[in-house]
Amino acid sequence: MTILFWDIDGTLLTTARAGVFAWEDAVREFTGRGDFELAKMRIAGMTDYQIAVKTFETLGVEADEGLLRRFVDRYGELLPTSLPRKNGRVLPNVREILEHLRGRSDVRSFLLTGNTRAGATAKLTHYDLIHFFPDGAFAEDTGARSSIASRALTLARQAGPVTDNRVYVIGDTPHDIECARAIDARTIAVATGGYTSAELKEHAPWRLFEELPSPDDFVRLIDDGSTGRIDGA
Repeated sequence: MTILFWDIDGTLLTTARAGVFAWEDAVREFTGRGDFELAKMRIAGMTDYQIAVKTFETLGVEADEGLLRRFVDRYGELLPTSLPRKNGRVLPNVREILEHLRGRSDVRSFLLTGNTRAGATAKLTHYDLIHFFPDGAFAEDTGARSSIASRALTLARQAGPVTDNRVYVIGDTPHDIECARAIDARTIAVATGGYTSAELKEHAPWRLFEELPSPDDFVRLIDDGSTGRIDGA
């Protein structure tokens, strides 16, 4: 069985930073501050909880676990009405690949994301991708993203047999590459998010692309697991 773990932001889709509206609205509600700008922070690959910690540190506000959870939950509640405020999109070849894999009984796709379940559901519903993913592993606390990877692998094993050398993490940041290493998976990295190909190459992903390849090339890549590079980077 081949297992694909998919990141969301910068890999499956871009919201064109529409989530910033929800985040900054939540900041105003919780702190009364209207001068916070999320765009000034480099957050690609960070979990929602890690971004919340950094947000409160930037604002000089002491935040315990309870406050962080309430804040992140509120962001998730605000997100569905924020997403239509920008013209985001599904990234190249994503929908075609997922459609291509839909009939494969020997391939399972799961989410492996720093979004909370609520945030992931809002984004995938808005961009009509939710039906491709039966489940996944999400941010649940301020812990390392590698802990999400461990939960994702456990979830996949609960769903059926997993072939060790046929587990792939598809993502756009060094954090995704680290997640793959944490569970002995191969990374298919794409420079469609917050990091360039050169930046991603420094972290030695298994494969590196400027954008996801065509469905036929993607399927060939995961089916043969060849050592020869067919990437576009």
